[in-house]
Amino acid sequence: MIYKGLIEKYRKFLPVSDTISVISLHEGNTPIIKARNLPLKIGFNGEIYFKFEGMNPTGSFKDRGMTMAVSKAVEAGSKVIICASTGNTAASAAAYAARAGIKCIVLIPDGKIAFGKLSQALMHRAEVLEINGNFDDALNFAKELSGKYPITLVNSVNPYRIEGQKTAAYEICENLGEAPDYQFLPVGNAGNITAYWKGYKDYNKAEPSKYVLPKMMGFQAAGAAPIVEGYPIAKPETIATAIRIGNPVSWKTAVEARDESNGVIDKVTDEEILEAYRIVAATEGVFCEPASASSIAGLIKYVKRGYFKNNKFGKAVCILTGHGLKDPDNAVSNAVKPKKVKANMKDIIDAVGF
Repeated sequence: MIYKGLIEKYRKFLPVSDTISVISLHEGNTPIIKARNLPLKIGFNGEIYFKFEGMNPTGSFKDRGMTMAVSKAVEAGSKVIICASTGNTAASAAAYAARAGIKCIVLIPDGKIAFGKLSQALMHRAEVLEINGNFDDALNFAKELSGKYPITLVNSVNPYRIEGQKTAAYEICENLGEAPDYQFLPVGNAGNITAYWKGYKDYNKAEPSKYVLPKMMGFQAAGAAPIVEGYPIAKPETIATAIRIGNPVSWKTAVEARDESNGVIDKVTDEEILEAYRIVAATEGVFCEPASASSIAGLIKYVKRGYFKNNKFGKAVCILTGHGLKDPDNAVSNAVKPKKVKANMKDIIDAVGF
């Protein structure tokens, strides 16, 4: 059977009609990869899995929500969609709008978007506007425009985004045969932690004895941690551009997910994020963007903190929300530089240490 995307697979769990025209790039069905080397390296006496959402069509988890948001927008007769974005939402919205044959407007913070993501939005012919402000400013403008004109807002304030994103939790349960004990994930606009929790609860209702709910372990960047600090951050700063958000749209539901699951929402520094970013690439062969690595940084932090001394190790799933190729500048600047050698065999042999 040919896989046709998450709406076709999970129709019974989603608010779609039998006649909806599905706008899909065959998103979802992303790999869950068991870590071979990381548990020993960090001292985690359990199983670690990576849900690699970077393998979605535009390279991030945003495609899950966008197939739903754009399909429902087209069903409602919308000819224009709009989003504010730090990058991944822009790339996804632009691609799905192109697929649907409708217009996409993207508002981005001036100079605050990774090159790989911007290039995607531009290639998909979105109308990209750089505004003199941060993500929260861009989102406020997007909300205002969608309220005044016949434009559909496709940020995670759109409830169909959450509905699509929750399907990743279904896939994790199906792949593992059960829900994990812990789920570690980045928290930016907080729609993803909201969506995963909703997805796990759906599966728990279907088979409560089989799919025990996991602890939701969310992590913000230290320079953009409004939920942790308890107040909006006017000028959020972090190398992890995808979670550089000072006033999350889904703040309330993220806190509910944390509290209901007996989990945490904490923060990790840019240094911790970059170290995890390098470790997972070097030890597991998995290349994620910096924001994704905040999930691994959070796991490492809690192992060091001794959190698991009073909690069983069990199975931990780290959500890797985007592919490393989304942010090539950070990859090059944080990797070991190539060695320059003369064009002869002796110099090459000397360089590689034989």
